[in-house]
Amino acid sequence: MALVLKNITKVVQGVTHIKPTSLTLETGHFNVLLGETGAGKTSLIKMMAGLDPIASGTMEMDGVDVTGLSTQKRKISLVHQFFVNYPHMTVYDNIASPLRVAGMAKSEIDGRVQEAADILKLGPMLKRRPHELSGGQQQRCALARAIAKDSQAVFLDEPLANLDYKLREELREMLPELFAGRGAVVVYATSEPEEALLLGGMTALMMDGSVAQFGKTAEIYRAPATLTAAQVFSDPPINDAPVRKEGDTLVMGDIRWPAIGDASGLSDGNYTVAVRPNFILPTATATATVPLSGKVSVTELSGSESSAHFDLHGKGWVSLSHGTHPYRIGEDHTFYMDASACLYFAPDGSRVA
Repeated sequence: MALVLKNITKVVQGVTHIKPTSLTLETGHFNVLLGETGAGKTSLIKMMAGLDPIASGTMEMDGVDVTGLSTQKRKISLVHQFFVNYPHMTVYDNIASPLRVAGMAKSEIDGRVQEAADILKLGPMLKRRPHELSGGQQQRCALARAIAKDSQAVFLDEPLANLDYKLREELREMLPELFAGRGAVVVYATSEPEEALLLGGMTALMMDGSVAQFGKTAEIYRAPATLTAAQVFSDPPINDAPVRKEGDTLVMGDIRWPAIGDASGLSDGNYTVAVRPNFILPTATATATVPLSGKVSVTELSGSESSAHFDLHGKGWVSLSHGTHPYRIGEDHTFYMDASACLYFAPDGSRVA
């Protein structure tokens, strides 16, 4: 089973919201749409689900052109970030609702509802109504409905965004197991790079209504094809700045470091260097040796990690490191960059090293 998009576009009142997009999304893994709010993730999902019209191009499911089919005829399930359940129905009836619409026999409905409820630990709650459930239980109910329906494609539009941290972690770990072996194409939209990495599979990086890069999630993270792709797949934002290659040295303002690894093969000239915040550290290490000094403007402590925003040649850079560190806002601090982790991009944005 594959869901194939061929140059599909979305146009609203003459404005293009989704630029020509071609993707082949397959079963056996998560297909992640990763991008900031407004990048086009929800628009693309609505088109694939049949909720919004495709202005041009075609869409195929299992080799069948479904471009003009209604949502009801596409054999799909859609789970939003909001808890979309029927408030007047019990949990059992919420899960069973699409099966009844499909005219399924009562005995089969009972079996599917019970299976989905068991998987999502909803068995004791089948007689309750949504208002009697917690937020996490309500979202599990919506996921159970998607599982019980046994769809060809399941679209999950930031389904964990409105849950607290603990519930997000719990359901995120559960999701791959929920859809394993079911034969459905699973498409998951998120704005969080970390979530994409945890889910694995394939990822389409989205920005301004177009796909910047599509491929295996871990490979795209390690080797973004463009500066745009690197920016989409980084949280906190990836650091970047103009740099010049001069012989065997990279020069960034008054900062210099040796051209090592792939950078050694670059021709002399101007580039953009980009480095993820976790390779900018508050103290020198065996690999982080290039000193960068700047005034600290913002500090954040999140769990076991510390981040510091600092000014470097008029641009805001970010350091992210394990542990807690005594940064002082307004004071200069020397950070250390791991030159082996630097990515280099040509003036047109394509990665060259």
